[in-house]
Amino acid sequence: MKVQDFADTCDMRLIWLFLGLAALVLIPFFIWEESLTAFFSTEETVNWLRSFGFWGWLVGIVLLISDLLLPMPATLVMAALGLLYGWLVGGLISAFGSILAGALGYELCRAMGLKAARWLLGKKDFEKANRINQRIGGWVVALSRWLPVFPEVISCMAGLTQMSRRLFYAALFCGSLPLGFTYATIGYTGNENPTVALLFSAFLPPLLWLLIRPIFRRKVATS
Repeated sequence: MKVQDFADTCDMRLIWLFLGLAALVLIPFFIWEESLTAFFSTEETVNWLRSFGFWGWLVGIVLLISDLLLPMPATLVMAALGLLYGWLVGGLISAFGSILAGALGYELCRAMGLKAARWLLGKKDFEKANRINQRIGGWVVALSRWLPVFPEVISCMAGLTQMSRRLFYAALFCGSLPLGFTYATIGYTGNENPTVALLFSAFLPPLLWLLIRPIFRRKVATS
């Protein structure tokens, strides 16, 4: 899509809504980031999860879901899960936790309903948001999973603007699966260099979405 086409579909209400959601996410980050960062390290997280015995995996998922409200070092938790359960099981748990976090933000905001969405955006801008969702919504959701702050904001925006569930969840899986497995593998192998994780997390989501996107384009064309 051309830059001008995107600019034509955007409106200040959408921008302000995005900035408002970002502010809500950033407020707890500034309040608790220092204390949470001081508390968490890979070794301490592993020991803490291990102390829960069999239920350590569930506690790890809860920590990943809490990233929706708290500045949780999610990638560190994923690395700890990989170290504890191996790259495969740890990757599955990490990806599942990331998917649940995105799903919770999406469903909570979507539950506000069409009336609330149209009240926040106005009928005209709500229709614009739907066009944005159809054009680039999947790309944005998939790519946002490896960025700080943005995953929560984008998930909430997708819910508020009533993005199609099929579209959202397909893109969410494309973004969360590479993220979970990459960081779990780094934890499992003991590689503390984040460069590899960033490269995999950045390039695999758009590659997966590139493969899946034609399915949705065909559905739009035939509808």
